[in-house]
Amino acid sequence: MRRLFAPALAALLLAAAPAPSSAQDAPPAEQVPAPAPAYEPELLRLSEVMGALAFLRDLCGAADAAEWPARMQGLIDAEGETRAQRLAGAYNRGYRAFALTYRVCTPAAERAITGYLVEGERLSRAVARRFGG
Repeated sequence: MRRLFAPALAALLLAAAPAPSSAQDAPPAEQVPAPAPAYEPELLRLSEVMGALAFLRDLCGAADAAEWPARMQGLIDAEGETRAQRLAGAYNRGYRAFALTYRVCTPAAERAITGYLVEGERLSRAVARRFGG
């Protein structure tokens, strides 16, 4: 929320400012999107892993299957709408990668789950350790 407050306040202040007094004033600068945070690659990979787990855990009947989409929504909410599309796209790639291949839970699917759980935990801890408050 804090990240969105300052730009909204600036936009409000600019809207209340008087119009330029002469035609020679420079045109308004184009709005430049905020640079991606340093942890963006890790977050995108984590989103992809979460998508894969959402599909695989459901396919294999895991008790926590419904938690994965909710966790992803929490991540999107925490990161804000400016990167929601990229995060959701990564999640969907992870989900579709397995949805195209697996129709039933197999030993290979179970091994993939194990690997993705380990990778997801490693990514989560790395981002929290390096960039957490």
